[in-house]
Amino acid sequence: MKQQYRYIDRAKKIIEHEEGVVLKNWGGKLPVALVWPNTYRVGMSSLALHILYRLFNDEPDVVCERVFFGDQQAPRRDEPIISLESQRPLDEFGAVAFTISYEMDYFNVVQMLRRAGFPIFAAERDENWPLLIAGGPAVYTNPEPMAEIFDAFAIGEGEAIVPPLVDVLWDVSHAPRAEALDRLAQLDGLYVPARHTGGPPIPRVWVKDIESLPTVTQIYSDRTEFGDRTLVEIARGCGRGCRFCMAGYVYRPMREMHLDTVLAAARHGLRHRDRVGLVSAAVSDHSWIDQIAVELRKLGARLTASSMRVDPISEPLIRGLAESGNQTLTIAPEAGSARMRKVINKPQSDDQILHAVELAAKYNFPQLKMYFMVGQPTETEADVEAIAEMALAARRIFPRNVAINATPYVPKPHTAFQWSPMLPVESIEARVKYLQERLNPNGVTVRSDSPAWSAVEGALARGDRRLGRVLARMRKTNLREWERALRAEGLSQAEFLRERSPDDPLPWDSVTTGVTKSFFSWDLRRAIRNDLTKACPPAGCLKCHACDSEWAFRPNYQDALGPNLGAYGDNFIPLA
Repeated sequence: MKQQYRYIDRAKKIIEHEEGVVLKNWGGKLPVALVWPNTYRVGMSSLALHILYRLFNDEPDVVCERVFFGDQQAPRRDEPIISLESQRPLDEFGAVAFTISYEMDYFNVVQMLRRAGFPIFAAERDENWPLLIAGGPAVYTNPEPMAEIFDAFAIGEGEAIVPPLVDVLWDVSHAPRAEALDRLAQLDGLYVPARHTGGPPIPRVWVKDIESLPTVTQIYSDRTEFGDRTLVEIARGCGRGCRFCMAGYVYRPMREMHLDTVLAAARHGLRHRDRVGLVSAAVSDHSWIDQIAVELRKLGARLTASSMRVDPISEPLIRGLAESGNQTLTIAPEAGSARMRKVINKPQSDDQILHAVELAAKYNFPQLKMYFMVGQPTETEADVEAIAEMALAARRIFPRNVAINATPYVPKPHTAFQWSPMLPVESIEARVKYLQERLNPNGVTVRSDSPAWSAVEGALARGDRRLGRVLARMRKTNLREWERALRAEGLSQAEFLRERSPDDPLPWDSVTTGVTKSFFSWDLRRAIRNDLTKACPPAGCLKCHACDSEWAFRPNYQDALGPNLGAYGDNFIPLA
């Protein structure tokens, strides 16, 4: 009991140091636990958690409280799973909503349920247990590895799902479990594995107007990675069509926040922090990005940016980042050779990449960071050597610290490479080692994620519901335990990492994110031929089917676009 009080006191102290937390009386309200299956520091750095917290608590008859895997990376086995706001256990809530961004957090999901005393599998839980619902990019794109664990999955964007979901949760709060599942299965954007067996895939739901509820930091805490800033989502989605990028496809079409809306959100944020973090799939693609950078600096904001492209790069943004005291400029060529950049559909030229390096030197950034991927489809040793040559060319231009990330490539569902095999762990290790030996002595630091764990991520990303039984067998999260659990279920990791035929059924065929399989297979053929596919236009195209006619042919769309629309240049897909 003394140990329990220690964790309750810790939760109270966290709350005391937060700004913007919502504390509600539970009387007459539906209690929803919003669970992030990782640490507080990681979870509170995610804008997704902030917007979901606001969406649930904006409902007057709902009380939503946050739950985390723990305050530390490796919580004690006896650490209770309790909410921050009222320090209540999970089984006292009416519904438990997990948001899962990363496949590797599946291990934490099972551990949390076990520590909370929940039966792991949905079939073992009746109406005496809260409904378990999961959303987020990992399960949104392939819910099958967790399909026997959760009652339902949110397929799409929270703004479109939460309000109708709350209505149903109220209606079934005391209903038999079978009736509750029937009602959930009737909701748009809800995949209920026990009810959706066969039949057409569940389509994602999405919001056309992201300005109606701007996604910005809701709770300020210094105990997070981005605690010194207000995060503002300036755009959602991306039309570039990089073939490796799951987020670029599942959040199509690109939707921008207008310059005035961004500035209004920033003014609000500046009351709390002097730094504003610009968030989108590619910050530099925003058609108002130059103006956003200039106007925010006029307001006195110090700027950060989540990601940037270099074709072209926004010099006003680079200048604003430098003036704001950022220590690192990060760019992501992804591949070293022009051929590989055609394969992955990221047509940045060597000159454009090195021009960004020149700007990093011009504005005196202390460090330059470059992201590459190792093991992408059709990659050869010559392509790996091209990564080294690109890094050395950058080193010759940039006189200070240069670091590259050589990340193992993991094929993901709902991309053009969803059928591609993952390069064997040994091959990835050899290529990373080559880059380290080639570059470290020349003043370039090489970092990489674990190839072995990346292979586990690949299996979870492209797995089926048999993996739920594997996860439930594991008592510790390590590679030996993972391999033991696979063998116990008669499975091998290799069967999930193998090449697949475009004609084969896929585990994630149970859901669709909008883009059709025929588009992906067409684009894969283009990748194999080293052909580029042009980027989405802002309107007028139904080629990949992510949009609908209402969006694609909306009137006056041009009025909302800024003067930097040329960021996409002539790379639009031709109109249908």
